[in-house]
Amino acid sequence: MKKLTFLLLLFSFIGFAQETNPEFDEKIAKSLNADDYGMKTYVFCILKTGSNTTATKEEKAKLFEGHMANINKLAAEGKLVIAGPFMKNDRNYRGVFVFNVSTIEEANALVETDPAVKAKIFEAEMTIWYCSAALQQVNQLHNKVAKKKM
Repeated sequence: MKKLTFLLLLFSFIGFAQETNPEFDEKIAKSLNADDYGMKTYVFCILKTGSNTTATKEEKAKLFEGHMANINKLAAEGKLVIAGPFMKNDRNYRGVFVFNVSTIEEANALVETDPAVKAKIFEAEMTIWYCSAALQQVNQLHNKVAKKKM
């Protein structure tokens, strides 16, 4: 009897723990490569102040122009889902990228397309990150709330 009670409790718990979400949309989940929890892996990148301390103001301006153009290109390709600067801080953190790729190697290839990284204005520190697959839809939503283009 104890065994039967234990099994009934176990199956009740398992059934409760794996409750199906009534709002689940299989088509959207598949299009975003979501797992059963609506999650997927990305590469999280922190841009830090790089070793180039000799670039002139004009060189930095040109590199930042290329940096922004590269961000827009990667976002349009769906490879970059989040990008933004940090405010002044004591850690030399300059900005963040979240790449829509699953390996550090893929993310390194993408970050190396950034002229400011190539010129060592920034250096990139990366790690694999597990987050909502819906994060990929931020850029589409952002375009609906941004009055001006960057």
